[in-house]
Amino acid sequence: MTDHYAVVGNPVAHSRSPQIHAEFARQTGQDIDYTRLLAPLDAFPATVRKFRDEGGKGLNVTLPFKLEAFRLCEPADSAVDAEAVNTLTLVDNTIRGDNTDGVGLLRDIQHNLHCAIAGKRVLIMGAGGATRGVMGPLLRERPALLVVANRTLDKATRLVAQFEKFGKFTARGISALPDAGLAGATFEIVINASSAGLNVEMPALPAGVFAAGALAYDMVYGKPTPFMKFAAAEGAGISDGTGMLVEQAAESFLIWRGVRPDTAPVIAMLKREG
Repeated sequence: MTDHYAVVGNPVAHSRSPQIHAEFARQTGQDIDYTRLLAPLDAFPATVRKFRDEGGKGLNVTLPFKLEAFRLCEPADSAVDAEAVNTLTLVDNTIRGDNTDGVGLLRDIQHNLHCAIAGKRVLIMGAGGATRGVMGPLLRERPALLVVANRTLDKATRLVAQFEKFGKFTARGISALPDAGLAGATFEIVINASSAGLNVEMPALPAGVFAAGALAYDMVYGKPTPFMKFAAAEGAGISDGTGMLVEQAAESFLIWRGVRPDTAPVIAMLKREG
């Protein structure tokens, strides 16, 4: 019997998750159907419960519902740290929640791009939900320094304080404005998790922020962003978030189906198609 899954969001028509999971199912011989599900902004819980009551087995959650999904479910440890959920597993009357964004980012950076995080100076731009989902996994890799930069200093500082429980890691919230702390600092890994890429804007980075051989990683996928163009001009290696998209989806697939698909051909397929 075919099991039913979907990605739920608003908007959701642009999502490539159905294509990704269809390829995962083909690879692994799993009998699933995966669609897009548009939830009204004021009816996310009702949409999830209706999908479950009609036999749905799981949902990937995209903007703007990750925080609401956390409040709706029984969260796994990965979701408790992030206070956000991107993967719901629907079993009988139970709604279980995971966050696979951090695992997806780490697998792409370390496994696909062969860039170790341990001992590196890491800058992450933005202090919203995307950053929240990856902070714990990043800190567990023991970077020498993790800086969260955001236009609103208080928001970055609150986020950093929330993750101080991870121990003896240096993390501080500073403004991304060049006159407020980043000028003169250099980093081996710079991750753009801000909304600038989605809005085709450039985050407020000073020249010289990239160390020699640095990686510039934008979570936005499918198009070169102003951040990536700036980083390339500064001599950094660049990557968009296609690999993260596929890797976090593979982790969801593993949670649901008990098997982890091969991500490399799926990443290559998406990059060929642009």
